[in-house]
Amino acid sequence: MINDILAGIPWGILLSFMIGPVFFILLETSIIKGFRAALVFDLGVILGDLFFIGIAYLGSYRLIKSLKDDPALFIFGGVLMLAYGIISFIKLKKEVKINTDIIDKEIIKKDYTSLFIKGFLLNIINIGVLGFWLAIIISVGPKLEMQTSRMVTFFISVIGSYLFVDCIKILLAKQLKTKLNPTNILKIKKGISIVMIVFGTILILQGWFPNEKEKLKHVLERIDK
Repeated sequence: MINDILAGIPWGILLSFMIGPVFFILLETSIIKGFRAALVFDLGVILGDLFFIGIAYLGSYRLIKSLKDDPALFIFGGVLMLAYGIISFIKLKKEVKINTDIIDKEIIKKDYTSLFIKGFLLNIINIGVLGFWLAIIISVGPKLEMQTSRMVTFFISVIGSYLFVDCIKILLAKQLKTKLNPTNILKIKKGISIVMIVFGTILILQGWFPNEKEKLKHVLERIDK
């Protein structure tokens, strides 16, 4: 159980630093309406994530269960993650600057219910989020043997660490906003894209050379003894 929790924490932190409209609206909401309003917005975003996790899990369960010992599954998951990272990296050149003045005017008009719904809708209209969760499930699922209890523990860890980091972001919203100039934003986004590409490559190599992976596992077990 501890290993499943620890496995989810890095993914939660990574997810929290994926910079997009949701990231900026979260900071703006905190600055304009305070911690509670920003937290309500963030809970709406998390509901959108849970919605996509459910779709990705139910949609891939039978496939992963039948192929969980097949190295091809690691290759497939790695290709998905690699493609996600490469596409994200390429899209950096085409990004348009977000108009925070329009965001500010919209936030002022919103009550808690509207902010919650806005967070949910902003997340589910981004189909890339579904691809992200699908890649994670395909790559992590076989390691957790697709056991429901272990998968639930893993995703609670991911969402919990994501929410924890987001609460820190909300509290430090004003300081973060001054630091997030276009150069720093580009660096963060490039870093996240590269991390996804590296993870994807590692998964592909694990699928391509399964025997080497098992040999390494046996060596590590001997060292532990």
